[in-house]
Amino acid sequence: QLPGVFKTEVGYTGGHTKNPTYREICSGITGHYEALRVVYDPTKISFEKLTKFFFEIHDPTERDGQGPDRGQQYLSVIFYYNDEQKKTAAKLIHVLEDLGYHIATSLLPVSQFWRAEEDHQDYYEKTGKLPYCHRYEKKFL
Repeated sequence: QLPGVFKTEVGYTGGHTKNPTYREICSGITGHYEALRVVYDPTKISFEKLTKFFFEIHDPTERDGQGPDRGQQYLSVIFYYNDEQKKTAAKLIHVLEDLGYHIATSLLPVSQFWRAEEDHQDYYEKTGKLPYCHRYEKKFL
C-alpha cells in the first residue's frame, strides 16, 4: 500500500530445508522464519522509509513471536542485502532504543526465499479476516 512498492510476497527464509511447507516450518524443524519479500522502486521509496514502516506495523519488542503466534518462525527479523541496509536497520533500532523501546528484532543476511503456498498469499483479502498481529503505531518522531 506504500507508494513505490510494486509487489509483496509471503514466504519462508533463513532455514536449512529446501522448499519448506507451512506445516514444516510450524513444526520448528526447518529453522525458517515467515517472511515478506518486498519489491520496491528505490527512487520512489527508500529502504529506510520501508524499515521505519516495518517497525511501526508490528511489535518489534516481542521476543517469542507476534501476537498469539509463538515460535521461532514468528520472530521479528530484517533480512538485509548489503552493509548499507544493515547499517540503516541498526541505526533505526538504536533510535527506537533511545526512545525507550527494548527491540528484539534481529538483523540477518538475506538467504534463499521460498514462496509460501498460494493460500497464504494475500491472506486477509482471501479470508476477509482482520490482521491480528499488525497494527500501526507511530514510533519515530
